[in-house]
Amino acid sequence: MASVLDSVNQRTQLVGENRLELLLFRLNGKQIYGINVFKVKEVLQCPKLTTIPRSSPVVRGVAHIRGGTIPILDLGLATGATPMENISQCFVIITEYNRRVQGFLVRGVERIVNMNWSDIQPPPRGLLNDNYLTAVCQVDKEMVEIIDVEQILSEVAPMRQDISDGIVSEGVHHNAKKHHILIVDDSSVARKQIKRCMEQVGFATTVLNDGREALEYLQGMVADGADVTKEFAMVISDIEMPEMDGYTLTTAIRNDSRLQDLFILLHTSLSGVFNEAMVKKVGADGFLAKFQPDELARLAIETVQVQED
Repeated sequence: MASVLDSVNQRTQLVGENRLELLLFRLNGKQIYGINVFKVKEVLQCPKLTTIPRSSPVVRGVAHIRGGTIPILDLGLATGATPMENISQCFVIITEYNRRVQGFLVRGVERIVNMNWSDIQPPPRGLLNDNYLTAVCQVDKEMVEIIDVEQILSEVAPMRQDISDGIVSEGVHHNAKKHHILIVDDSSVARKQIKRCMEQVGFATTVLNDGREALEYLQGMVADGADVTKEFAMVISDIEMPEMDGYTLTTAIRNDSRLQDLFILLHTSLSGVFNEAMVKKVGADGFLAKFQPDELARLAIETVQVQED
């Protein structure tokens, strides 16, 4: 299955077009799941695993792949379903999220499909396992569930969320209280992480779930006579979001004379494959890979200081 990703470098042309490509896979049942190809480094037959004492039950072991040791997570167990059996016959999707490389154990890998982000929808309310879903879509009249990997990783291997001592002085905290930051992310885990980080600095925050909601919110503000550049010191936006991704949101903001001066930081788990040129292409002011609270806090503090000078 590794050949399914041979042309991944050509897929950067989707950037800014509100499109993505999903790698479809199955766990133990008939349900089809999807993962963004940009986060996938490799797909391979499950190699020999070495168990790690006292690790999470979700981690079935580690694999030695191309000179590195990679934890292999059972996506069935991670989402509250049954564990994978006969794992030697399973596949592993090697991914990079939030600056970490890990493999996801799945029953089978299907194919890659080209989608428009406008066709990717938030999960229906009341869906049994919606705690682990970030979005859904239809492919060949079947529902594809897109798993919230950040939620799974936060449970299996929690990341530090508090800002280190010494970064936020009393003066910085007092000054930050005068500023407001707009946070846009479809992952509930990421929203809480960013909100917590910004409020530790002292900023007020507004949190929205996707690019379309953010754009309509901003356009509504200016229609009511607000100056959004005075209302918000910066916009911190994810890239991967249903309905409208962060690239398209950025492009729309830059093409609207009433919004175009907003400072936009793209803050995404696409750390391993992100091309810095794409930030310039859509007109974002910066890019930061998730999730390092110290780096995010420093950048927000510096941005405000520059705006005030």
